[in-house]
Amino acid sequence: MVKTRVVGVIVSGRDLDLALRTRRQPDLFELRLDCLVRVVDELESKLSKLRAPLIITARHPEEGGANQLNLRQRRELLSRFLPRASYIDIELRSAAALRSLIKLARQKDVRRIISFHDLKETPDLGALQLKARRAKSLGADIFKVATRIDTPVQLARLLDFITKKDLDLAVSAMGIGKLGAISRVLLAHRGSALVYGSVAPASDIEGQISLEQLREFGIGSQKR
Repeated sequence: MVKTRVVGVIVSGRDLDLALRTRRQPDLFELRLDCLVRVVDELESKLSKLRAPLIITARHPEEGGANQLNLRQRRELLSRFLPRASYIDIELRSAAALRSLIKLARQKDVRRIISFHDLKETPDLGALQLKARRAKSLGADIFKVATRIDTPVQLARLLDFITKKDLDLAVSAMGIGKLGAISRVLLAHRGSALVYGSVAPASDIEGQISLEQLREFGIGSQKR
């Protein structure tokens, strides 16, 4: 089974300061560049002080991205921070348009996460498997899926997907919504490659729990 790694999510300058001060480091930090676009100069000057490898992403507006950034703006942000990254996360819907950036990431030995976020529903098993196959064909090292989990039926679909994935590709799966928190714990124990937690004590994302709460559930390393 793939070892689950914990990702601390940085969405603000305050989060960045918290990440710099924390003694118990996650395995990775994710920089939500779409959220951080107004503080990128400050961000760039402080990155060398972070003590864990970085995932960079600039989320598409239709998949929860902030500040309504267009494709050109997101490409520029990702390109700017690519030299600092260990992973780059690009949505499945944007992968074809950003194919040259995915190729550049591969050349620079930056691993590729191709992601899918559905803020309204959890697709059925067949639809999720199809998206995973598409992600792999586009060069994914990890397929990340985050879907709406408000009901036990939706949760069962995501658990079914991570249990029955039909190709050799690491999967990171998580829920957003009323059952989002418990879905993240269950999916981590089922082999989700990455589990995401907020650096701050509370998150604005429904269902996302903090790094400290993940540790209380026995998820993550004890780095100091």
